[in-house]
Amino acid sequence: MNGNALDLAILVLVPPLLPAVIARTKAFFAGRRGQPLLQPYRDILRLLRKDAVYSRTTTWVFRAGPLVSCATALAAGAVLPLSASRHAGGFSGDIVVFAYLLGLGRFFTMAAALDTGSSFEGMGASREAAFSSLAEPALFVALAILAINARALSFAGTFGALTWSMWGWNAPVLLVACLAIGVVLLAENARIPIDDPNTHLELTMVHEVMVLDHGSVDLALVQYGSAVRLFVFGALFLHTVLPHLEVSHSTGAAILLAGELAVAVMVGVVESVMARLRLPRVPQVLAGAGLLAAIGLIIQLARSAR
Repeated sequence: MNGNALDLAILVLVPPLLPAVIARTKAFFAGRRGQPLLQPYRDILRLLRKDAVYSRTTTWVFRAGPLVSCATALAAGAVLPLSASRHAGGFSGDIVVFAYLLGLGRFFTMAAALDTGSSFEGMGASREAAFSSLAEPALFVALAILAINARALSFAGTFGALTWSMWGWNAPVLLVACLAIGVVLLAENARIPIDDPNTHLELTMVHEVMVLDHGSVDLALVQYGSAVRLFVFGALFLHTVLPHLEVSHSTGAAILLAGELAVAVMVGVVESVMARLRLPRVPQVLAGAGLLAAIGLIIQLARSAR
């Protein structure tokens, strides 16, 4: 199996495993056994066998929401190098395309929630729009730090320029970029302390409230797409933390899988030791991450101008 086929297989098959690892980590901290690691796969297969029911008040937008969200997450994963710093599908400017693909998926998720005509789901879409308007700048600025360092707008050039020596002389700037991407990872995937994917409190739900009316195949696409988004952001975080390594595709794939599991465990630990933030605090955290990334970008620009 060549490298691109291996990356595609990992992108398609591995993501549902990550939520199960997070759940097992949280169960460990709570002194419980936790769900089986294959439970997300079983849930998706069970949902695929159910018949869909749609309200007569909804339009094609409601049906397109889960499909577009899942497709854009997979497309973003296909653009992002996984087991190596270079990818056959990469091109100049793929960093910008990556961010906008994720934004497009979010837009259709919010549009599908609004299409139901429910004020409850509209409330969740409003919160999602407010939080994403703060998370997206933090992501763009963090990616800009890496792009300016490599003087390229492609992932291949950006990740290829990250070396072990950079963590010696440019560690503060890279650390700021990693922190910003880590906060965005939690926000984009509705994880604690930004959001709680398992909450049932109506006044605090954000992402979950937008998908309450989805069922059967649509809900399967929502769950699978959410897992893919977590996997993609985990890969982005890993490429930022780990410098470029000249390794074979099989070794790179092993490093990727181990790193993704480590990211899932890290998310589980964060959710186990922290409580969810009050809603007014969430914009402050996201704005703080964007501000830190902006400071890092200014420092990076000053060093590049020398």
